[in-house]
Amino acid sequence: MEKVFQYEQLYTFTHAVFIGMGCSFEHATIATKVLLSADLRGIDSHGVARLSGYVRLWQAGRINAQPNIRVIHETPSTAVVDGDQGLGLVVAPFAMEIAMQKAAAVGTGWVAVQNSNHFGIAGYHAMMALEKDMIGMAMTNASALVAPTFSNEKMLGTNPIAVAIPAQDQPPFVADFATTTAANGKLEILQRKGLDTPLGWVQDHQGQISTDANILKKDGALLPLGSDREHGSHKGYALGSIVDIFSAVLSGASYGPWAPPFPAYIPMPDNMPGKGLGHFLGAMRVDAFRPAADFKSHMDHWINRFRNAKPVEGQEKVLIPGDPEREMEVERMTNGIPLLPIIVSDLEKTGAIFEVSFNK
Repeated sequence: MEKVFQYEQLYTFTHAVFIGMGCSFEHATIATKVLLSADLRGIDSHGVARLSGYVRLWQAGRINAQPNIRVIHETPSTAVVDGDQGLGLVVAPFAMEIAMQKAAAVGTGWVAVQNSNHFGIAGYHAMMALEKDMIGMAMTNASALVAPTFSNEKMLGTNPIAVAIPAQDQPPFVADFATTTAANGKLEILQRKGLDTPLGWVQDHQGQISTDANILKKDGALLPLGSDREHGSHKGYALGSIVDIFSAVLSGASYGPWAPPFPAYIPMPDNMPGKGLGHFLGAMRVDAFRPAADFKSHMDHWINRFRNAKPVEGQEKVLIPGDPEREMEVERMTNGIPLLPIIVSDLEKTGAIFEVSFNK
């Protein structure tokens, strides 16, 4: 049975763990907000369930808790940021701030990041642009767990894409999705519950479709968005490749099968061509294209029309990207965040490393 915890309790605990790792108060605050935004929005795979993973990477010397994050190349509208092996939870917001500053100055800003780590949910970083009447974009490469179409070799990460678009009276449009049929975190959730995957999520080491939630531990692979060639996996493969190239080839990070793995027990690949994981952040000032009020009014019109599209039988309504997460955030901020017992146990052990109590 799941146990429910209030946001404030999880925030205090998580912040203390990041301080225990040696993060500054400011960096611990940013990292905690990014991490818990996933739990609030119902993306449980990327929230506090990941905290112990960051700690293990820090213990292995693969996360620098006190990074010197800096711009190493820039033009008026672009920049490359070196994350100095810092928490991606901190590096990505730093880069997004630069993207927004450049957008404020010249209309758009684009920042590629090298030498970083896992940055949590992409949606958080894209949504930073909303309050400035900007469109935000965020993407990142990740551990190689995905077999390209027609391959049985893991070459790409789940490589998510997020786009956040402001509206006037309606909530913003927020698309945040992996370029795989399902993100690895969803696999981890099924593992904790002892359940199989739906068909089309994974394949075994011979390239045959499987429903084994533990298949990655048996040299299997995740499948690109679309599952197989007949259902469009070549499109998911292409999307994941674009993210890898924008995030890593463009920034000077390691790409493809050389992307640093998130689990600390997996050794780093040999002959890595770049530095750490890569991200790509973008911001576009709406009024660089048309008056912001006009655009947001038309976004309301767009959203209202789609929201009122006739639903198929058995469905209550048509959703706008971002609706489920927004509704979940309201629910969980009010009533608490549910955690599986295995996650609670993991957090207790993680807290013990730093003599930080996780009160039940």
